[in-house]
Amino acid sequence: MTTAQPNDTKMRPLLEWLRRQYPDTPKTRAKQWIAVGRVRVNGDIIRVPHQMLADPAGALELLERRVTALECGPTGWQIHPRVNLLHLDAALAVVNKGPGLLSVPAAPDDISALGVLADFLAGDVRAQTRGLSGRGHSLPPAYRQLRPLPVHRLDQYTSGVFCMAMNPNARRHLIGQLQAHTMRREYVAYVEGRPAPSKGTWRNWLKLRDDELRQFVITAAEAERAGAAAMEAITHYEVMTEFRLAGGAGVVSKLRFQLETGRKHQIRAQAAYAGLPLVGDHVYNRKYRDNAPPAPRLEFPRQALHAAVLSLEHPAPPNARMTWTATLPKDLRKLEALLRTGRI
Repeated sequence: MTTAQPNDTKMRPLLEWLRRQYPDTPKTRAKQWIAVGRVRVNGDIIRVPHQMLADPAGALELLERRVTALECGPTGWQIHPRVNLLHLDAALAVVNKGPGLLSVPAAPDDISALGVLADFLAGDVRAQTRGLSGRGHSLPPAYRQLRPLPVHRLDQYTSGVFCMAMNPNARRHLIGQLQAHTMRREYVAYVEGRPAPSKGTWRNWLKLRDDELRQFVITAAEAERAGAAAMEAITHYEVMTEFRLAGGAGVVSKLRFQLETGRKHQIRAQAAYAGLPLVGDHVYNRKYRDNAPPAPRLEFPRQALHAAVLSLEHPAPPNARMTWTATLPKDLRKLEALLRTGRI
């Protein structure tokens, strides 16, 4: 084994320094070592093969073979028109899902974010985001043994960030956080009307309809009679912005929600019960139902709800707290622009 001479002061790519230290290693394999986070210089992991460095001498280390976090960048890797991969390691995956796509399949042939990620890990699809080479990102082989498992989900027409586990132990750890209410989930929604007060907490009992397609808010007495079929829902809300509609037709409020519990349709059902149905909600906002009588409404094709923030304890030691954010998708940005300019 040879190393670069100590008096070599020229700036060179990391890949070149690595191959000088490991001259028998093929170039492709050396690139993979860098991509999966096995190369450290002066204590810092560097994942860019062409990053220019002065001679690292004895400060370049090749770490043991293991799957570390994939470097997805600030906006993630787009692996499907409606799926951005924000984070991936041996225990955890975090994605930003677009509206209209299922989180997990309801039937074997369903296209879902979980299925898209599984196909990506299997090498059946490539990332659409351009890498440093100008081509789509390809997944380093060290990640291809991973298989995603469901932890929680977003409604099909709700956009935003959610997580999946990469092994059964991680799944148990993440579900435990959901049950203990330590996984923080923040949503943004556009609702008809304004809440009073502008900040508070909704506490309701919910019961699913027999076909499990809709939640109903029930009284405490009804919940006691319903037993295990009734679930308490706790949601904290805060007004972010108010928009007055053109011609004095009312107000739309942009709200921030933080879930303490995570029931099916929780925000949508509680908001409607509070007299603040979500814009575009075809289940809980009566104006959008097929049999609704004619009434003024904002034309929007889905419930205006977005999972904006996910914060959790990583399921593998050292169990660091991690947070991801997902900016508003194009349709909600357009809706807000129209509300701000009074053109709606």
